[in-house]
Amino acid sequence: MNLKLLSLAVSGILTVGVATSATAVVTTSPVRQSTDLTEFNSVHSQGAIAQTVEEQTNIRVYEKASPAVVTVDTDKSNGSGTIISPDGMVLTNAHVVSAGGTVNIILSDGRKLVADVIGFGEEGLDLAVVKIRDQNNLPTIPLARPGSVKVGQQAFAIGNPFGQFQGTLTVGIVSRIDQQRGLIQTDAAINPGNSGGPLLNSSGELIGVNTSIFTRGRGGGNIGIGFAISADKLPAFLTAVREGRAPRVAQARSPFGNKLPQKVALNGPAVSGLLTEKSSVLPTDNSFFELYSFDGKAGQQVTIEMKSQEIDPYLILLGPNQREIAQDDDGAGSKDARITVRLPADGTYTLVANSYQARQSGAYTLELKASAPTAPSRAILQEEGALVAGGQVLPSDNSLYREYTFEGRSGQSVAISLESTDFDPYVAIFDPNGRLVAENDDGSDSTKNAFLTVTLPATGRYRVIVNAYDASGRGRYTLTVR
Repeated sequence: MNLKLLSLAVSGILTVGVATSATAVVTTSPVRQSTDLTEFNSVHSQGAIAQTVEEQTNIRVYEKASPAVVTVDTDKSNGSGTIISPDGMVLTNAHVVSAGGTVNIILSDGRKLVADVIGFGEEGLDLAVVKIRDQNNLPTIPLARPGSVKVGQQAFAIGNPFGQFQGTLTVGIVSRIDQQRGLIQTDAAINPGNSGGPLLNSSGELIGVNTSIFTRGRGGGNIGIGFAISADKLPAFLTAVREGRAPRVAQARSPFGNKLPQKVALNGPAVSGLLTEKSSVLPTDNSFFELYSFDGKAGQQVTIEMKSQEIDPYLILLGPNQREIAQDDDGAGSKDARITVRLPADGTYTLVANSYQARQSGAYTLELKASAPTAPSRAILQEEGALVAGGQVLPSDNSLYREYTFEGRSGQSVAISLESTDFDPYVAIFDPNGRLVAENDDGSDSTKNAFLTVTLPATGRYRVIVNAYDASGRGRYTLTVR
């Protein structure tokens, strides 16, 4: 996953790349207390609650649709969903429930129910259906008529942004329709956690399923460009689910399509490339890209530079599991890009040579430098998990955390990596006496993943704290101690 095409599930990674020390503060404006009942009634008789047709539409859509919008919780992700049948069929994104099996559903009234994943979309269609158990009278949202969506019409999104704010309504318009990919672009604010939630028209009908956002840098939040899978793609998919023909296992998908990367070598000669009209196109911003791959070893420090006098280079690095490790725009100075990162695992890495702006053509060079490979070390800990709402929190900043332990010996050198594409990871290690040994937020200037290399001061059981940089952190993570 990269931040130029960011899936919206809050899925086990501490924060979605937000690096800030600012603390969110919620304030309330003082309410003027009136002791005059006549004045109070006069204000409300003038229609203060819904003074315009637009406000009345917002309220009507929310009251009609929100009872059928749910939160979808799994061990690895947190997203949203839409109830589409009274007996409990819930439409969501495949990436929210990719592990299959059972999930937890939280209704708008707070009830928590168990559901089974019963079908996934095919050929990269990011859709799934889960079935809530033992229900027969649930509220639903109807599908809009096929072909009825027009650019400029109002659009309403309801969901659970950042896994914390269930039942949030945002309003915008349909900004663009991508007929080729079956996507609706909207400026209604959607954020991580809105994945799988509904995009609605002014009649409260489902026109799309929110699936991704476009953003620059590491912020990971809404900047007015979100994408929903058009409801025109739903009838065939739902028929396959109801007839038992839909896959029961999530299908692999990639924003880079089926393009095969060009193999390159670390510490080899500079690679010359060219972005042209014949290059692949990133669907969210119509920028050209070329793919490269290289083999790396765990613990290797790699520096990748993309330079050009004709385009504004942009680099994205994906790990062996195709999860984003780092991305950069201007890290090498001027408009050139540079990523410096310590590789978390052995395997083949994918490098996306891209441009910051849409449809930029021009020549570029790539240089990949790496430290000498070190002897492979055995993993002391290799854990995958998720930070989800309701978990343990640090009292200092209310950030979620999980704790792991391992046996270490005095003088032993260990390397700790905490990786996530969903949040900004923060890792800390404590010695057998409970004293802090080391902690880290960002392993380098070009990544939010956390890395530590420490020499253990004593023999005994050590604690590793998997944490998010701030209280908004939710999502999947991978912890490795070597």
